[in-house]
Amino acid sequence: MLALLLANSPIKAQDSQEAEEVIIPAAERQGAYLPLLYGKRVALVANHTAVAQGEHLADFLLSNKVDLKKVFAPEHGFRGAASAGETIKDGRDTKTNLPLISLYGKNKKPTVEQLADIDIIVFDIQDVGARFYTYISTMSYVMEAAAEQKKKVIILDRPNPNGYYVDGPVLELKHRSFVGMHPVPIVHGMTVGEYAKMLNGEGWLSGGVQCDLEVVTCQNYDHSKHYKLPIKPSPNLPNTNAISLYPSLCLFEGTTVSVGRGTDLPFQIMGAPWFTEFNTQFTPVDREGALNPKYEGQLCKGFNLTDFSEHYLIGLGELYLYWLTESYKLSPHKAEFFTSFFTLLAGTETLQAQIEAGKTPIEIRESWQADLIRFKQIRKKYLLYADFE
Repeated sequence: MLALLLANSPIKAQDSQEAEEVIIPAAERQGAYLPLLYGKRVALVANHTAVAQGEHLADFLLSNKVDLKKVFAPEHGFRGAASAGETIKDGRDTKTNLPLISLYGKNKKPTVEQLADIDIIVFDIQDVGARFYTYISTMSYVMEAAAEQKKKVIILDRPNPNGYYVDGPVLELKHRSFVGMHPVPIVHGMTVGEYAKMLNGEGWLSGGVQCDLEVVTCQNYDHSKHYKLPIKPSPNLPNTNAISLYPSLCLFEGTTVSVGRGTDLPFQIMGAPWFTEFNTQFTPVDREGALNPKYEGQLCKGFNLTDFSEHYLIGLGELYLYWLTESYKLSPHKAEFFTSFFTLLAGTETLQAQIEAGKTPIEIRESWQADLIRFKQIRKKYLLYADFE
């Protein structure tokens, strides 16, 4: 039972933050990138996490006389308040009056017209290191468009809070979608800058095009460090616990289990109306950043996973599958437990088949190892920071 799994899990104290040099994201290294932008017509791909010197990067660039022409907005929008999956509309930024062009909706890739008056595209978005977190898909399309139109891309790199491990099934290209575009595992263990270099180096952009790419690196970061984000990266990842739980819990988005969207604890609780015997109760409601959540207005029972995350999962270095396998066993309607979205999130049909066949988490994770070994060899070629191994 899930309760027993939680009760009997070994408790591992979270690693304390050692006294060390402060990690500096690339956006704070102005001397490394401002000289590259002067005299150029610039577009910015960013959301609310793009902060430099205490202000949004767009405001900072304008105040430093950079010729910023427009902003491209990813999922959740330029200011970061939209719900997952909510269409982002074109318009103008209310503060700067810059043209605001959506890259989440019908137009996921900048068009020829949108880049006609641009020389350089600056990308600065905080990622969380999971394949289905769509900002790396946005980056891929931006690089592809830039390569096709002979524009330069500058990545302002940021630490990956889940960058200390690699795990999960590697995506099969027949299941390619916006929540998984490339043959990488669910947890890839790379910063966006490293990931961008891999896209170029492995020829994974459409047609094998090569982007004129420059990565401005972070300072004092390596993959063994557990970086705590100063700004929540999206509405439903409000804190470190949610970010750590996200790679394991997001697979539930393709099932009949809620992960707390529409509550005060998104990606920190899980449950469903049919989890009748458990103590934690929650009722999802429509709210900013979580429109039309699963089981809206219905009482759900399940588990609060915040303590589990803080005292065990953070630093574990692997996906935690027991919740998924046990939830399937407990489901009274097994034929309806998985939706078609599950395969897109998993990147393979195999994981669902393994769970339905009663495979244990240990058996499932063992089946990934050969592909993970191959991926780690690819990954190693593009690392910009010392690895965790």
